[in-house]
Amino acid sequence: MKVRRRARIVALQALFEIDTVHHSPDVTLQWRLQEVPLPVAGESFARRLVHGVLENRSALDAVIQRIAPEWPIEQMAPVDRNILRLAAFEILADESTPPKVAINEAVELAKSFGGDSSSRFVNGVLGTLLSERNELLATFPIVGQPSGPEAEARPGVGAQEPAGEAGAAPVGNGALLKPGGHLKS
Repeated sequence: MKVRRRARIVALQALFEIDTVHHSPDVTLQWRLQEVPLPVAGESFARRLVHGVLENRSALDAVIQRIAPEWPIEQMAPVDRNILRLAAFEILADESTPPKVAINEAVELAKSFGGDSSSRFVNGVLGTLLSERNELLATFPIVGQPSGPEAEARPGVGAQEPAGEAGAAPVGNGALLKPGGHLKS
């Protein structure tokens, strides 16, 4: 599995934990990166995604709500909600990923971690987001994260070198976020 895909999985698992059990973002991300070590570039990418989503969460939620008004953010499955936030941030603010790649990666995350219809839902919402991208950016400014050396060091998060695989991941209190979107205690 490629480094950026593994980094997205780490970011999704961290965002899911932060969203559902309200753990500290830096501690959660540090723990995730200890469980699934990534090369420096992958760790930096995961860190940039998590912090970018968290710093823009209200704007990202407003964008998603505008695109999918029949699905209130708070009523979406937490996995789907966080996949959409992650991909919306990549499409709207992270210029290192082509938008169609971000959509494809989000659909793959939805297939692995979401429910039966998650991938279709995610694809539809993000397709609309991409077609309305310029209008959405004018209405809901999203702040991108720095890339390069200034993005490398975040307080409380250390670098890890060896590569590892992502699968079921602890999300706190002994619970696991497993592929298929299941949370087990």
